[in-house]
Amino acid sequence: MIPDYQSLMLPVLQEGAEEEISTRDAIENLASKYGLSEEDREQMLPSGKQRTFDNRVNWAKGYLKQAGLVRYTDRGAYVATDEGRKVLATNPERIDNKFLKQYEAFQEFQNRKGTQSEKEETQDGVDDAITPDEALRAAHRKINASLAADLLGRVREASPQFFEELIVELLLAMGYGGTSEDAARALGQSGDNGVDGVVDQDPLGVDQVYVQAKRYAETNKIGSGDIRDFFGALNLKKAQKGIFFTTSSFSPAAVQTAKDLGMRIVLIDGAQLAKLMIKYGVGCREEEVIRLMGIDEEYFD
Repeated sequence: MIPDYQSLMLPVLQEGAEEEISTRDAIENLASKYGLSEEDREQMLPSGKQRTFDNRVNWAKGYLKQAGLVRYTDRGAYVATDEGRKVLATNPERIDNKFLKQYEAFQEFQNRKGTQSEKEETQDGVDDAITPDEALRAAHRKINASLAADLLGRVREASPQFFEELIVELLLAMGYGGTSEDAARALGQSGDNGVDGVVDQDPLGVDQVYVQAKRYAETNKIGSGDIRDFFGALNLKKAQKGIFFTTSSFSPAAVQTAKDLGMRIVLIDGAQLAKLMIKYGVGCREEEVIRLMGIDEEYFD
């Protein structure tokens, strides 16, 4: 299990107690000390741009720096300060945010504009074991989950025609048919042999994808029979690709049927539909952009 960033503060300080150490070497040493598995070491943040363990070591190091217990040196390295060595000489059992608050520099750091105090974090229910950027990402996931549920609820309450137009707009936003608004206008109009419509996969209409769209309540799952009907319709049209949209979900039998049939049928359930709407800005709009910046270690190397 990957330790939280506060649990790493004391070990990070100990790594730089005797002499300057590169952050990279400290990360490797601590990974070995904690006996992290390869899977733990390779676990990435949701952004996919940094390893979780590396990120937590860097946060621990950064907080120690703000309290004056370590200082940064050249070549992406750090070393314990005199104050840091004094702390180690007392053999503390743990160093965490509460411990660091005894230092005025750390209090000033927490009270700066844009930095939430520990008291505020506790009141807001933020888990103090995770780093601030992990908390931010967790909050972002909760906001998106709430938005997805709201979007899906509104789509289920809308008219069938609205749902059909929404699928058209989503497919165009995803790049189907290029910039041609006619690329997916057949959707919802044909109802032809188990197919609701067809969308061009490219601006010239050289390749086409057939679409089925079912606006169902959450409890009304799509069964294997619906998938077989769609498959039959694709065969009649000699089509190779199909997308089945629904506002509900697919039964396990339906999912297995789609796999067994061997044809390229993509199943998009309500949860996936809502995620795609958020990703491509259909039915929702951008309210605020937060740029999450981080230290470029290579620059300082």
